[in-house]
Amino acid sequence: MSGFRSLSSGLRALQPAAFGADPSGERLARIRRSPHFKDGVFQNPGGTARTRPSGSALDFAKVFFDKDERPQRAPKGTVPVHPTTLADIAKPPATGLRLTWMGHSSVLAEIDGQRVLFDPVWGERCSPFSFVGPKRLHPVPLPLAALGPVDVVVISHDHYDHLDLPSIKALADTDTLFAVPLGVGAHLEHWGVSVDRIRELDWHEATKVGGLTLTATPARHFCGRGLRNTQHTLWASWSVAGGEHRIFHSGDTGYFEGFKDIGAEHGPFDATMIQIGAYSDFWPDIHMTPQEGMRAHLDLQGGEPHGVMMPIHWATFNLATHPWAEPGEGTLAAARATGSRVALPRPGEPFEPTAETVPSEPWWRAVAQAPAGGWPAADALTEAAIKTSAAGAPAGADGAEQGESAEGTGEPETVSAG
Repeated sequence: MSGFRSLSSGLRALQPAAFGADPSGERLARIRRSPHFKDGVFQNPGGTARTRPSGSALDFAKVFFDKDERPQRAPKGTVPVHPTTLADIAKPPATGLRLTWMGHSSVLAEIDGQRVLFDPVWGERCSPFSFVGPKRLHPVPLPLAALGPVDVVVISHDHYDHLDLPSIKALADTDTLFAVPLGVGAHLEHWGVSVDRIRELDWHEATKVGGLTLTATPARHFCGRGLRNTQHTLWASWSVAGGEHRIFHSGDTGYFEGFKDIGAEHGPFDATMIQIGAYSDFWPDIHMTPQEGMRAHLDLQGGEPHGVMMPIHWATFNLATHPWAEPGEGTLAAARATGSRVALPRPGEPFEPTAETVPSEPWWRAVAQAPAGGWPAADALTEAAIKTSAAGAPAGADGAEQGESAEGTGEPETVSAG
């Protein structure tokens, strides 16, 4: 037996640091006491979710490696990253609320005098290895150190495109606090974050940071980083409430009816940051399409258009088989179909959700492969989106394809607060 133990220890020693650490001791005991932990794993709201591609591996490979569709999954030109500087975000927001999307799900939120950094991923790849794995399609807008002091870092779950070792290492030596779902603190401690700076929450638990209340809310997803996925870390969406403003970050999630409950308890929100990318028919339970994302936004707002929805989890990494520009187009279509206000900033472009205007130009069109008939014009897109929404189909590629007979101008557009 000692030989097997030695082999096991040797294999653990070869594991990259990015794999993190499994929960143990009192942390594991707390996980096992959670009402959301059953039969050795965390349970999803709304029943079991498929966390691996459905269908055969061959079917998935045919789609993933299709030589005609593969080029559409990346920009054909340079992504227009906003040249953000510390000066851009050093002055307090005039309205008390400012969001800066750094790409993918990383957002700096300045809310009622506090600075919250969601899912910081500054690494070149979302992978445990530096030489393989999905690589950035655009650079980070500015170095992590140039953000200035951050009051709290919020992590939605422990997948590599949300919990990034290089970024955590860079933040470990600062004074920032970390708000994370149950079990994720084991990774942070393993990487040098002191336990007294970690606030580890189950769903519906809250912590206070300055004048903010941060609440871990349910999501429909899964977890895991290493070769052996123990399902002992939780995933979450997050509500952040200050004295004047409220915001919501979805993390990764499939659509579920629980968004209505979250909205009723914590909303309505001045801004929602909603995952609308990396969706697929192969894994429909764990990621949302743009139409589902807009439905979630409306649920969070009590069923009525309110606040601003900002799409996240797209444009930075190629993680699914849909065209690179499709999440942006689908979000634009879904917003027009429902009369919702949507913000479409370039990576690194600060904006204030409650200001008179927000960024709304379809900037991706200048660097994406256009659909066969060109980009839809605003009127054609609205009509297509309404038809798509009424039919109950995803307003992603469908919304664009149904209106692709009309050429879009691609001119900048400004949306009023209305």
